[in-house]
Amino acid sequence: QVQLVESGGGLVQPGGSLRLSCAASGTFFSINNMAWYRQAPGKERELVAAITRGGITNYADSVKGRFTVSRDNAKNTVYLQMNSLKPEDTAVYYCNAVVLTTSGYQYERWGQGTQVTVSS
Repeated sequence: QVQLVESGGGLVQPGGSLRLSCAASGTFFSINNMAWYRQAPGKERELVAAITRGGITNYADSVKGRFTVSRDNAKNTVYLQMNSLKPEDTAVYYCNAVVLTTSGYQYERWGQGTQVTVSS
C-alpha cells in the first residue's frame, strides 16, 4: 500500500505564501500523475493543479499565475508553491496520486489533507 503524507499548511495573511509538500511512501513501481485538490466548507472538492511524471502541468483558472506545482520523482514528492494567497484560497488541500504497481495495476491514493487558512 502507498501512503501520502502532506505538510506545509497553516495560517497566512492575504498576499502571503505557503508551500505544500506531499511525499509518497510504500511499495509501488512508480507514481504517475500527481495532483492537488482543495475543498472549502460547503463546497465540492476541486482540482487545483496537476502534474504528470514528465512534468506537464495543469491549473485551475482561479490559481493560474499564483500557484506552481512541481515534483521530485526521485523523492516521490509533489509540491505546491502558493503565492499571492487570497481568502478564497482557504480550504483543506488534498494530495492525489496515481500509483502503478509492479503488476501493472493502477489505482488512486489520497492524502489526509492539510488546512490552509488565508486571513488577516
